[in-house]
Amino acid sequence: MNIEQLIALLPIISISGATLAVMLAIVIRRNFALASTVAGIGIVVSLLTVIMAAGNAPMQVTPLIRMDAYGLFYIALLLAAGLAVIAFCYDYFKGRDGENEELLLLILIALLGGSVLAASSHFASFFIGLESLSVSLFVLIGYSFERSKSLEAAIKYLVLSGVSSAFLLMGMALIYAQCGALDFISIGHYIAGQQKFNAMVLGGMIFIVAGLGFKLSLAPFHMWTPDVYEGAPAPVAAFVATVSKGAVFVLLLRYFITSGGYLYSSMHTVLSVIAAVTILGGNLLALLQQDVKRLLAYSSIAHMGYLLVAFIAGGSIAPALVVESVTFYLIAYFIATLGAFGIVSILSTAQAEAAELSFYQGLFWRRPWLAAAFTLMLLSLAGIPLTAGFIGKFYIFAAGIDGRLWGLLLTLIIGSGLGLYYYLRIIVVMSTGMELSVNDDGKPACKWISYAALAVLTMLVVWFGIYPGYVMDFIQSSSGTMG
Repeated sequence: MNIEQLIALLPIISISGATLAVMLAIVIRRNFALASTVAGIGIVVSLLTVIMAAGNAPMQVTPLIRMDAYGLFYIALLLAAGLAVIAFCYDYFKGRDGENEELLLLILIALLGGSVLAASSHFASFFIGLESLSVSLFVLIGYSFERSKSLEAAIKYLVLSGVSSAFLLMGMALIYAQCGALDFISIGHYIAGQQKFNAMVLGGMIFIVAGLGFKLSLAPFHMWTPDVYEGAPAPVAAFVATVSKGAVFVLLLRYFITSGGYLYSSMHTVLSVIAAVTILGGNLLALLQQDVKRLLAYSSIAHMGYLLVAFIAGGSIAPALVVESVTFYLIAYFIATLGAFGIVSILSTAQAEAAELSFYQGLFWRRPWLAAAFTLMLLSLAGIPLTAGFIGKFYIFAAGIDGRLWGLLLTLIIGSGLGLYYYLRIIVVMSTGMELSVNDDGKPACKWISYAALAVLTMLVVWFGIYPGYVMDFIQSSSGTMG
């Protein structure tokens, strides 16, 4: 490995180094504040190395890892989301019993796995990155082990993640048996050279889509999602909803564009049905929820369906346009989802999770700034103008029009209308009644780090909604480097 390749690989090396630094800090002295500081500094350093690596991109560092602007952009996005989650975790866990320093170690390992996924160009790195991410999530979800729901959520995720890994391995085996290759480019060349329909490769792709469907909670593989989000600590639920799903979707997009998966028209039909059922199912089930975490879980299912619309459009239009649409939507989704779960974590106490909808009654009068921030996050998730979510949904809609996906666009419109109802329901609850909640003693704890993270997210959700041009220019400059 030469110096240029080493520099290109610096972001992954830096995250690994940060993980070791936190491990050593825990060995030297058990202190949650110290471990959180070391983890935060490690992520900031890793973000700086992304800038250094960009100077040498695009580069095939090893047969397993390709460092290009596409991968580096998403690595930076995952790291920034991880930094926000650590900020919320600090205030959420600092007053709780037990030794919580390992939480930071697990988050960094999960970020390492997600970063490997974003840069993967080979089935080996694909599986290694995915399992590094998933194994860390098992423990993170069940970290509040004194709560039965947390342990139940961890067991459910463990079992279903194992099932999804089996689907993925079977799909990889079928493709390897036919193509004789594991790297995405060689698979793409094999598919491009085939004149006839190849059932084995198509079967492998269907298995891979099914396996990743569990990770993305696409229907009908979505049933674990509300239980896991409800049982997991609020900051961890934010991590699962953003970093975990974002890393997997980035990998899925790279794999299908690079390997030529769009050549099979049968996949178009399968994915279209999955997208429609995911959008309608997620939004309809969210209407029935009285638990905010479960509501946000079903909301995240619907948003994965929206992303799938742009992904499917890639079979009909230029891949670069699809990458732009998906990237901006993921940014908007990350900001709003992190902000929404961040507010849940701020309002939660060691005695009770701020999950029930009744907890938020009169929040505008009790905690006006939090209620205003929560309103902006919900409006962004609903796709209301002047928020980042509106611009993201506009790009998804534009990609669907270019791809002539009229049925899916109608489903998207219906789903967005349903989503607006349950988001507004939370806003109405926050504005009605001035009495204190049974879980709120009127003396909020000092959580300045979480408030600072929430303030940044709130500014971003408005800024990207009013001035999206800056981030779109940056996305367009990096969308053509995949390959």
